[in-house]
Amino acid sequence: MSDVPKTHPRYLSLSLRDTIVTGVEQGITSVHGLIAHGRGEAFDYLIGEATQPFAIEAIHAAAAMLRLAEHPVISVNGNVAALVPEGLIELGKLLNAPLEVNIFHTETGREQRIQEYLLKHGALDVLMPTTDAQLSYIDSNRKFVHPEGIFKADVVFVPLEDGDRCEALRKMDKAVVTVDLNPMSRTAKQASITIVDNVVRALPLLCEEIQSFSDPTAQETLKKYNNEAVLQEALRHISRSGNGNQR
Repeated sequence: MSDVPKTHPRYLSLSLRDTIVTGVEQGITSVHGLIAHGRGEAFDYLIGEATQPFAIEAIHAAAAMLRLAEHPVISVNGNVAALVPEGLIELGKLLNAPLEVNIFHTETGREQRIQEYLLKHGALDVLMPTTDAQLSYIDSNRKFVHPEGIFKADVVFVPLEDGDRCEALRKMDKAVVTVDLNPMSRTAKQASITIVDNVVRALPLLCEEIQSFSDPTAQETLKKYNNEAVLQEALRHISRSGNGNQR
């Protein structure tokens, strides 16, 4: 990023893109993750590259669901590990929840590199997929999970798109909280709570909300929350934005 001045109107977006490229170079992020990031970047552009009210509503509900969870688990793929390692670790500490590596593209050693990267950044507990526990309703590598992690979880935090596993988790009666910039994705539609926002903005806000919640407030928040309504509001915002966000 040395050739991009901080005064550039798209500096933040370009710096995040560079972070993902670095993740690929370090063997943490799959090269396929570049495509996924680009898709998310396009939707971030459409929502104005800012946390909108519909995302705040979802973050509020997500904090409630995670606070009430008996066994929350934080799922980590290569993109999110590269983008927000400290945020994931903070969330895990707030919830007393383990991080668990779960990826689709399993290049040799990448799962281990993600684990080492998180531990290097201060994670206390990073679970790895095993053949001892497998999710139902899914055939990809994502079915392999840790028996004391995702397999046992009642609520799984799944930042970034993960449609097939999200659907499988819901069929197994697990609640799913996701961060997904695409309100039309399978993940967004299948999840219990969808935060339509960039994970680099959403995660710090989610951590703040979790610290301020009390259990009675959390129960009431979840009773009122409607994920489909939140997704529809996100779509309406995108349709209203027109060309106003172009820079």
